[in-house]
Amino acid sequence: MRYLITGTAGFIGFHVAKRLIDDGHFVVGFDGMTPYYDVTLKERRHAILERSNGFKAVTAMLEDRAALDRAAGLAEPEVIIHLAAQAGVRYSLENPKAYMDSNVVGSWNILELAKAVAPKHLMLASTSSIYGANEKIPFVETDRADEPMTLYAATKKSMELMAHSYAHLHKVPTTAFRFFTVYGPWGRPDMALFKFVEAIHNNRPIDIYGEGRMSRDFTYIDDLVEGILRLSHVAPSEDNRVAADAADDTLSRHAPFRVVNLGGGQPVDLMTFVETVEQALGRPAIRNMLPMQKGDVPRTYASPELLEALTGFKPSISIEEGVGRFVKWYAQYYHAGGAD
Repeated sequence: MRYLITGTAGFIGFHVAKRLIDDGHFVVGFDGMTPYYDVTLKERRHAILERSNGFKAVTAMLEDRAALDRAAGLAEPEVIIHLAAQAGVRYSLENPKAYMDSNVVGSWNILELAKAVAPKHLMLASTSSIYGANEKIPFVETDRADEPMTLYAATKKSMELMAHSYAHLHKVPTTAFRFFTVYGPWGRPDMALFKFVEAIHNNRPIDIYGEGRMSRDFTYIDDLVEGILRLSHVAPSEDNRVAADAADDTLSRHAPFRVVNLGGGQPVDLMTFVETVEQALGRPAIRNMLPMQKGDVPRTYASPELLEALTGFKPSISIEEGVGRFVKWYAQYYHAGGAD
């Protein structure tokens, strides 16, 4: 099949594109190479993808509609997977405009492109941050998600709402999937696991917010990719409505549009996570206990029921195995000349 994927120099986009290329599909990748974090890491991800004749790259910003059109012309996509975004909860406090430009204007450009191209399936990366400080657990797709705690979450919710209207108006089957704390090799340096491993390696303290009284539903990257690719074959329609679609805002009754959690439903306490990192590295961390940061939520906890009903799959790789794989990659990348 032929895919257009945005964000292929990013952590998740790289892994999705690589899996598709390895499976024999053709991928056109689109990425802006923004300096939010080390651009060298992004360039090395793309360099791996570019070893294959099944991959072509277009470097431009999502706000550049003409560049998106060029990418679509190269791809002639049957499926569009929109993963590019300005990520990070805390950075939205420092640079809110980047979130509006990428996550709202950029996502609207993707919707306009899908209207013109009419792919078999449009897939959009959303986030568990949308649930805010929801006290009902686990988080189910039909829960209220209209009290965002950060601008990042608000921009992703805005994307979901725009996408529903476009699915209704232009009949493009659309799935918005909500990620839950994705981690693994080639991950982002601004995320907790990367920061913890780097600090412990260099004998620096790690910052533990909320005094460690938080929990996250961690999702290993391979599980996430498997979930995305399985969902790609389930374009929303009345033909695949399942019991877990119970309410209108999961599989809409007004549009070929569905929201799906991508998480395993097994949250891990932050201190357990820290101890797992320490065990993988074989050394203790210097712990700097701090209060909760502005915009943080106390826990995330996915219900995987809908994902499992649609695909027969739910994330299952343990935090011990996943952290171990990341630590091995980190050592190879930074201490053995790079990692494939």
